[in-house]
Amino acid sequence: MKYNHVVLPIAACLALASCSSTPTTTDTAQPKSEFQAAESPVTIGGQKVVLLSRAQSTATDKPQLLSAEIIPGRGMNVYQIKAFVPGKGVVNMISTPPIDEAAKLMTLGAGDEYGNQGFKIGGGILFPFANRITGKLSADKKTLVTKINGKDMTLEANWKGKEPKAVEHAMHGLILGRAVDSFTTASTADEASISAKLSAGDFNGHWPSKTDISFKSSLNKDTFTFTITATNAGTDDLPVGFAWHPYFNLPSGDRTQAKLKIPAKTRALVNNYDDVFPNGKVVPLAGTPYDFSAGAALNKLFMDDCFLDLEKDAQGRVITEIIDPAAKYGVRVKALSPEVSAWQVYAPPDKSFVVFEPQTNYADPYNPAWGKRPTGMKVLKPGESVSYKIEVELFIP
Repeated sequence: MKYNHVVLPIAACLALASCSSTPTTTDTAQPKSEFQAAESPVTIGGQKVVLLSRAQSTATDKPQLLSAEIIPGRGMNVYQIKAFVPGKGVVNMISTPPIDEAAKLMTLGAGDEYGNQGFKIGGGILFPFANRITGKLSADKKTLVTKINGKDMTLEANWKGKEPKAVEHAMHGLILGRAVDSFTTASTADEASISAKLSAGDFNGHWPSKTDISFKSSLNKDTFTFTITATNAGTDDLPVGFAWHPYFNLPSGDRTQAKLKIPAKTRALVNNYDDVFPNGKVVPLAGTPYDFSAGAALNKLFMDDCFLDLEKDAQGRVITEIIDPAAKYGVRVKALSPEVSAWQVYAPPDKSFVVFEPQTNYADPYNPAWGKRPTGMKVLKPGESVSYKIEVELFIP
């Protein structure tokens, strides 16, 4: 996904006030707690950015998660995670500009008309679909029509590749530019967290039914975890897909020796690496440079690939890793929701980051090229709900 591409100092415990739009906030943080949840001075999307943090331990022999920066004004974007890494000190786990620079980019103005900065930087939450959707373009190429659950739906064509013949399409869902309706923060002896709610309606007529969404992001001693729950609040069937879009940093800066571990058996072929539209063909990974099932180095391989047929453990989890041997640094990303069916990886050879996306749906899930193969879109009846849960932890490889 051809995008262009540190956190604020950990704040002392602050009493949270109401956000500048209309959301209500509360802070139940206890004084002198190891964990804190506080607003930063930076406002994006009419709401204060929230910093979840913990005091750094005096132990220096193991990695420690220290903070997570969340943007309620931009669909709960997990903008930055900060950690202590033995031998490296404090590092930014996500490759992204400082938060005050993000505030200048995330304005819904030029270059961000559709909230696209939400997937160009940080760790955007993608909903109600992940990746691309193609369809019949309007004459001005600003919208497209595609069939979703048998209905003609109009989506904004918010993205295209860089080549002259690139085709406009819908990209990465409909909440990238949305502020949540309300959020609360909390801290206990064991964690700091933020919870939020968003009544998204039918996304201004762009989706078949109405959706209520709840979010929770938590930082504890060992993991950073977030959960998104979608509920069909309408009267029609509601198709939903989720993903997370973080730009994981490689602290050594040496991309060639970095390793990935993805328990997948196949990958989807695409028309080219500019449009990146799947053609419906799926090929085995065994014996190819794309086989990361046992862990393998990136070397100079360009990647913008969707990995399929994921192997899951007895609990239905997909467990993946990004390893930077030169930095003695490992990130383990666990998709705890059994609905995760695809793992998209974007890794350009000239960059020291890996975009690592656990997706519940395939790319372009309504493309007829998929034939009868299920593409991961979960259909909720009125009143039904489904959750998407991701956990991140550090380890020394």
